[in-house]
Order: sequence, then structure tokens, then C-alpha cells
Amino acid sequence: MSYDVELRDALTKETLQTDIPHFMRGGTYAVGGTHELWLNITFNYGPLFRKAIPEGIYAIDGMSAAESIAVLDKMIAVLGDDVDDDYWKPTEGNAKRALLQLKAMAQMRPDGEWKIWA
Repeated sequence: MSYDVELRDALTKETLQTDIPHFMRGGTYAVGGTHELWLNITFNYGPLFRKAIPEGIYAIDGMSAAESIAVLDKMIAVLGDDVDDDYWKPTEGNAKRALLQLKAMAQMRPDGEWKIWA
């Protein structure tokens, strides 16, 4: 199971796109990159997200990208840097990497709105 986190246009609710493909990777990813501002994140990181903030990743659901940067920064600051080569391993560093990718998306399109599907 996983979270599908997308940055959407606030009016049309369509997933926002980039001009050139990005290579941010989660539990699934597009070979050759994707234009969509979307990230799949394993549920394995859920307890770590909730350690950082009680609502976990759902804290940004429905929030504007611009507003979410402060929330993501708060979560990022709490987590350690112990990244593991095994994406699925629930280390703080792996969870932090996912949050850093979401923050990068928010910075690219601060006008967007987050939608989280589980």
C-alpha cells in the first residue's frame, strides 16, 4: 500500500505538469522521467511522518503548495539522515527524502494544491 501525492491545479483539479521531465522517485516511477507533479510514497514511512507531526503526511492534504512548505520543513527538521539503499525500509532518512521531493514540487509550483490518495 502507498500514498499517491499529487500537486493539482486548484481550479481544474488536474495534476500539474513540468515543462521538462523530472526524475523524482518513490515506490513507483516513470522510466525516462515524468512531467506530472506526482509522487508515490510507501505506507512504510507513515509512522515516521506521524512522529514528525501528528497528522503525518495528511497534514498537507488540500493545502496550497506555498503554505505546505513550512509544514514540510517542520517534518524534515525532525527526521534523521539515515538513508538506506532499500527504498522500502522505513528509515528516517528514506522518509525525509520523500518529503524533500514534495518540498521541491511545492517550490516549483507554489500555486498548486495537494491531494493525497491512499
